[in-house]
Amino acid sequence: GGGGVACARRPRPLFAATVKWHGIKLLQKQDIARRVFLHDRRYVSSGTSEPFLSGSNSNYVEEMYYAWLENPKSVHKSWDLFFRNTNAGQAYDPHLPDQLERKASFLQSHGLAQTPSKAEKLVEDHLAVQSLIRAYQVSIRGHHVAQLDPLGILDADLDSFVPSDLITTIDKLGFYGLHESDLDKVFQLPTTTFIGGNENSLSLREIIKRLENTYCQHIGLEFMFINDVEQCQWIRQKFETPGVMKFTNEEKRTLLARLVRSMRFEDFLARKWSSEKRFGLEGCEVMIPALKTIIDKSSEMGIEYVIMGMPHRGRLNVLANVIRKELEQIFCQFDPKLEAADEGSGDVKYHLGMYHERINRATNKKITLSLMANPSHLEAVDPVVQGKTKAEQFYRGDTAGKKVMSILLHGDAAFAGQGVVYETFHLSDLPSYTTNGTIHVVVNNQIGFTTDPRMARSSPYPTDVARVVNAPIFHVNADDPEAVMYVCSVAAEWRNTFNKDVVVDLVCYRRRGHNEMDEPMFTQPLMYKQIHKQVPVLKKYADKLIADGTVTLQEFEEEIAKYDRICEEAYTRSKDNKILHIKHWLDSPWPGFFNVDGEPKSMSCPPTGISEDLLTHIGNVASSVPVKDFKIHSGLSRILRARLEMTKNRVVDWALAEYMAFGSFLKEGIHVRLSGQDVERGTFSHRHHVLHDQEVDKRTCVPMNHLWEQQAPYTVCNSSLSEYGVLGFELGFAMASPNALVCWEAQFGDFHNTAQCIIDQFISSGQAKWVRHNGIVLLLPHGMEGMGPEHSSARPERFLQMSNDDSDAYPFSEQFEVSQLYECNWIVVNCSTPANYFHVLRRQILLPFRKPLIVLTPKSLLRHPEAKSSFDEMVSGTTFQRVIPENGLAAHAPHEVKRVIFCTGKVYYDLVKERKNQDLEKQVAITRLEQISPFPFDLLKEELEKYPGADLVWCQEEHKNSGYYDYVKPRFRTIVNHTRPIWYVGREPAAAAATGNKNTHLVSLRRFLDTAFNLEAFEGKTF
Repeated sequence: GGGGVACARRPRPLFAATVKWHGIKLLQKQDIARRVFLHDRRYVSSGTSEPFLSGSNSNYVEEMYYAWLENPKSVHKSWDLFFRNTNAGQAYDPHLPDQLERKASFLQSHGLAQTPSKAEKLVEDHLAVQSLIRAYQVSIRGHHVAQLDPLGILDADLDSFVPSDLITTIDKLGFYGLHESDLDKVFQLPTTTFIGGNENSLSLREIIKRLENTYCQHIGLEFMFINDVEQCQWIRQKFETPGVMKFTNEEKRTLLARLVRSMRFEDFLARKWSSEKRFGLEGCEVMIPALKTIIDKSSEMGIEYVIMGMPHRGRLNVLANVIRKELEQIFCQFDPKLEAADEGSGDVKYHLGMYHERINRATNKKITLSLMANPSHLEAVDPVVQGKTKAEQFYRGDTAGKKVMSILLHGDAAFAGQGVVYETFHLSDLPSYTTNGTIHVVVNNQIGFTTDPRMARSSPYPTDVARVVNAPIFHVNADDPEAVMYVCSVAAEWRNTFNKDVVVDLVCYRRRGHNEMDEPMFTQPLMYKQIHKQVPVLKKYADKLIADGTVTLQEFEEEIAKYDRICEEAYTRSKDNKILHIKHWLDSPWPGFFNVDGEPKSMSCPPTGISEDLLTHIGNVASSVPVKDFKIHSGLSRILRARLEMTKNRVVDWALAEYMAFGSFLKEGIHVRLSGQDVERGTFSHRHHVLHDQEVDKRTCVPMNHLWEQQAPYTVCNSSLSEYGVLGFELGFAMASPNALVCWEAQFGDFHNTAQCIIDQFISSGQAKWVRHNGIVLLLPHGMEGMGPEHSSARPERFLQMSNDDSDAYPFSEQFEVSQLYECNWIVVNCSTPANYFHVLRRQILLPFRKPLIVLTPKSLLRHPEAKSSFDEMVSGTTFQRVIPENGLAAHAPHEVKRVIFCTGKVYYDLVKERKNQDLEKQVAITRLEQISPFPFDLLKEELEKYPGADLVWCQEEHKNSGYYDYVKPRFRTIVNHTRPIWYVGREPAAAAATGNKNTHLVSLRRFLDTAFNLEAFEGKTF
């Protein structure tokens, strides 16, 4: 109300809406009465929600106050006492009566004597007007009636009812107990609206008119679900204040010029290549000026780097007009005779990314724009963009996101349909994943390929998923360019003020089919009849500006001719481009890492061991609590003591080996980031990288960050319970810089398949498609231990099947090991010793290039007494062993060996134990493959030649149709030139990855161990 009442702290809400005159007794409680004090003017609470004595109830208290002024005995004695002790027991304020005099005269001007019945009517009418104002503000009200669809045939939402509480006809006033005769009455405005501008009261007629102007035109706002008063007030002020959407002539001319470029670019492509797919932007050309406005406003507010992700629709236009890629580079992509340089298999033109630094014309500041390359899998790029944005913020020390931000573009059908959108939203406010607010722009062309919205989602709007993180949502009719620019400007300001996500929903249409070759009339005949009649937005806006004299027809035509000429000249130049270099389309360059031509600076890898002093130092810190007065769990004390003991004895287990690798990088200034579900402690309670104080809540310590005075930071973070979103995020993080070890660990290897899209479309093929190196490490716990079909297998066969090394080619060359790694698309290892795990992590960074590393990590080996390594295997000069050959009795008399068993991972320990039990240590050699892909042809050839008279057996604990056998068999055959068989020993083929029955598990283990050491098992069999 006029004299808005604030609460010192929130009393229990006693009234819902209207409190009748006779309900005074509800307020008799003195404690409430004391906590209320009056201010004369508006207030804004910084609390989370509006106190009950604001808004509606404040009017009621005021009216009570006027009645008390007239006659203190006319109110209940508790009110009498309360008004005498206003301001919680302070002396009576002599100025209050003056203010109330003014209010009393306000009442008299309405011809109301202060009798209870008339005052009551006034209270109720004021409450009614407040409810009316709120009805327009509240979500799912105002924007229901807003004219959002440029085609005028669909509601932008699927809920077609018109809310009963908006004044769409005069008789609706009755809903509020108001009448047509009240239209010219003047009402005081509540603090929760800005429609008055500088005025505190307006006539009801004017109130309704202004509300309709704000909420029922071309902009629909959803923000009232945000539970922060300050943020709601900020939005109301931006949209309700009269005259906010005024543009200068200069701004209008810029907008027109940007629309010309957006539209004529599509027209040019349509003229030159009428039968080519390009996923044009026709029907939403306003997106180009919209993005430019967001970037201009953000640049003005201090942003220096914008990272964008978007689907295919309009991508070429964004590359040309927002990022400003040279037009000839785009046009030459349409040439069917364009040859590809030999740097990968490439991708279609509307999937490629781009990186560009330039001056922003509007602010004259430097801005860097990066558009991420992406697959056709819609929305898959969302978490990747967020990860890269987080990394760029991290390396700049931009903890609040004031320098780097992300913009994500979406289609309406995918935004509602793809679950990864929800996963990405849930990363938006997590400490180790937040990018401090993303601007989402939805190109809502109200159709998904051939599917109507009614069949594409169950929610009213495609943007409803954003409500889960309290992001405001601005719907806007894309045929009103000025409304779009205003909304985008507010969105950019919102993101850079509150550092929270915001959604702009551009309600538009799609002028052609899904692609330019598609016929939409088959499935949407009525919609497309309307679209064929639709006047393009450029013509509409140009006509408006010409009519009001902002530009002349001649200036408009010159602007068009100028851009057409630019396109024609670029087209002529594009004919000279005969070779496509994908590296010109790189979205994440690593300056200084490669040679000028993008090649590695060397083709060798230095030894990966480190000095003994370093090992000892890291071991000592790993077994200590480097913070004073920090009480750890007694069970953890035992673990730390065991680590200290190991360090003294110069040995490491799995967890300590990982500690050594991570710690050694931090000394060298290499950032290490480990992310995934429960990685801080480790799913198997082995890691304990974050110590928790047992006495003080949320007090933690990360010893890894206390290794040296000057060291790189170590980030270890439990992720949300998501694989797709989080793996995408880490992939993006790893893309930003080659000088970081970024690891994602699955809870169990079995769960990586919910992130299969990231693995298939980005990790496996990213370099081939987009010449983009990435050194991400996937840690996938794997091993058959009787834990059931979802806790046993990381599906190594899938990674191996997607490896690009040729089973028939035998590539011997100089520096075979490193050049083989350089040619492959990823590295798959299953280490059997902690030292080898240490080395493979170290090699990941010491290589002169970056490849994804897939590590099948152990579970039972974490605590296996045999699975320990000595410092001797890790000190300076030592390296990763791709193959660990037999080095026992069998190796000393190779000609007596009857059988060589090749295996990988944990099964080695089962085999060694069984061999000892059967006393076959002279007859059977066991060799371990530590690196499975790329295949170590050279080392295995030596092994095979060493045992000329032996059977060759591949033994695995996985089922025959999974695991490694199908991958290793043809490669072994290539080495022996198909002269010797390689027999299979392991479990039988099966549909499920493992059994759920402990007994079945043990029986099948026993069976294949027996076969492995039965030297007659394969006699007389043909291969």
